[in-house]
Amino acid sequence: MLTVEALKEYGADVDAGLSRCLNNSDFYLRLVKMASEDAGFDNLQNAVSSGDLDAAFEAAHALKGVLGNLAITPLYTPVSELTEALRARSASDYTPYLEQIVKSLRALKELM
Repeated sequence: MLTVEALKEYGADVDAGLSRCLNNSDFYLRLVKMASEDAGFDNLQNAVSSGDLDAAFEAAHALKGVLGNLAITPLYTPVSELTEALRARSASDYTPYLEQIVKSLRALKELM
C-alpha cells in the first residue's frame, strides 16, 4: 500500500507535493497513483521507438508537469532531462533516459 513514508524513502519530495495538495495526504497519494498509471509513459516510449520526436516531446513535457507538481523526483528528473534532450528534435539515442524512467516507474509501482 502506498504511503507518504514509502514515497519519502523512494525519494519523492513529499512535503512539496503535499503542499500543492493542501496537505491532504489521501488526495496526494491518489494523484501519485494516477500519475504512475498515466498513459503518457507508454505514449513516450512508443513515440521515441517510432521516431516521432514531436509526439515524444509532447508526452515528455506533459509528464514533466505532472511529476513536477507531485514532486516525484526520481521520475521527474529523468523525464525532465529527456524533455530537454527532445526539445531540439534531433535524432539521438534516448535509450538511457527511457531505461531510467522505466526503472523509476517500476520502483514507484512496487510501492502500491
